[in-house]
Amino acid sequence: MALQENLAKFRKQQEKCQSLLSSIATTPPNALSSVNLKPPAPAVKFSNDTERLRMINNIRKSSDSYQIKRVLDLLQETREALTPEQINEASYVDLNANKAVFESLKNNLKVKYDGRSFSYKAKHEVKSKDQLLALIQKYPKGMPVTELKDAYPSVMEDLQVLKAERKIWLLLNSDSQEDMVYSNDPRVNIRVDDDIKQLFRSIDLPSDMLDIEKDLAKHGMKPAINTAERRAAAQILSIPPNSKPKKKQREISKRTKLTNAHLPELFQNLSKH
Repeated sequence: MALQENLAKFRKQQEKCQSLLSSIATTPPNALSSVNLKPPAPAVKFSNDTERLRMINNIRKSSDSYQIKRVLDLLQETREALTPEQINEASYVDLNANKAVFESLKNNLKVKYDGRSFSYKAKHEVKSKDQLLALIQKYPKGMPVTELKDAYPSVMEDLQVLKAERKIWLLLNSDSQEDMVYSNDPRVNIRVDDDIKQLFRSIDLPSDMLDIEKDLAKHGMKPAINTAERRAAAQILSIPPNSKPKKKQREISKRTKLTNAHLPELFQNLSKH
């Protein structure tokens, strides 16, 4: 019985194989290829990050001062509080691995550290044009523009807008040779009577600016310019107007003064011929 069952199973398998072979034989070649053939698998792409890895390695092997500057530039540009992990992702400076850079940034005057993240700390905490104007108005004697340059990214543009609106003055300090910003006090814009204007215009002023500066200093006022220094510098850099270069007089030699009349002997032989 077992032998007959095995023979029956064998016959069924043969029948299945025959039917499969016959179906393959009757199938068109194009249809067969479209059914059985699969698109080739994409080639395995290896990481092409060599340049990035090389740059990261160079940054982390660079000096501590360079890495500190790199982080400072990042904080100043973003104006956001960044964790060491975020700083590492953006600048490739690993603060967790470089304790010297970490401690230097914590103690840096331009950095604020709250125990978790680092952020840029400007000299003056202003964030907008209105806050900027309010700050300038607190300094009636003016303040250097350099103290405001890092307040926020668009601070220099806002200074020009305030100047165009005649709310501030931007002037060059003659002593420090740096730009100063002054508030344009609206209380100064008052109406002056004509008799006061006439009285002011009738005052005789010295013709020499040096005398005016001496008079200002005498009354405890500091002149805005230093005429003596300017004249000294101009005298060094320029030639006095009356010192015209003298033309060199051509020296007349004795040879050029001689004429035929002074050399009669030259013509003695010619007259004989």
